[in-house]
Amino acid sequence: MNKLGKVSVGNFNPVRIMGIINTSPESFYKKSIFTDKKEIAKTAKQMENEGADFIDVGGMSTAPYLSTMISEEKEIERVTKAIEAIQKVSRLPISIDTCRASVARSAFECGVEILNDMSGLKYDMKMLTVLEEYSPSVIVCAFSSKIVKGNQVVQTKNLLHQSLVLAKEAGISRNKIVVDPAIGFFRKRAKGVFFTKINSDWLTRDVSIIHNLRSIKLGQPLLISVSRKSFIGTLLNEKDPSKRLYGSLAAETISVLNGADIIRTHNVKATHDAIEIAQKLAHRKKGL
Repeated sequence: MNKLGKVSVGNFNPVRIMGIINTSPESFYKKSIFTDKKEIAKTAKQMENEGADFIDVGGMSTAPYLSTMISEEKEIERVTKAIEAIQKVSRLPISIDTCRASVARSAFECGVEILNDMSGLKYDMKMLTVLEEYSPSVIVCAFSSKIVKGNQVVQTKNLLHQSLVLAKEAGISRNKIVVDPAIGFFRKRAKGVFFTKINSDWLTRDVSIIHNLRSIKLGQPLLISVSRKSFIGTLLNEKDPSKRLYGSLAAETISVLNGADIIRTHNVKATHDAIEIAQKLAHRKKGL
């Protein structure tokens, strides 16, 4: 049985919801940013009440079109404050969204159960040592530091497979790993360092990935994160992330119907309701 933290995921389990709490003022969606402990605690409790199964805490934006690198010390300060605030009001498993080993270690020392590494364990090689020591559940994203050419669905599978191998080297069992195809992080050019360079159109790549989620899973539960991203904004011709809710819900619903097991979202209540209806209607259709 696959588990992310203490929560069963994939197979015949319901689609799970991961709520996003950003502590980074530089993040692209300003309404997801919380820096005050009381705000963080209130938001976490609200997410739990609205149906979240996990809370994902980030201390540094990795949006590829932004230049957002901060010191590891600052990232640690931000996330540990948030983790402590969340733990006072909620028992939901917490995921630490970081690529840096020292930040992950600090989070695990606070009791965090899940690592969400958008570099797929490839950015900081010290991360494997930290994983070996703490043995958390792990979300690995498709990522490469080299340009990726050719069929993007095939290449995404290859990149995820590489991360599964790295996780195995760190002693992480397959039933504690979730894969993420990294919607929005494959670009021809970017300002940030956390992206995979491709020689084709990034939007075409992302649409193709959404269409082919089941073939990308590699036998693992799959997480998808499209909430309010530029992927949605480009399709809607909407530059303002605060106006991308309905587009996000549509993409999340399609992702569930195409095989996603976990949805990472800024909009817990709306996403929870949309996915619940999608699952019930899809199940009813199968039974007809």
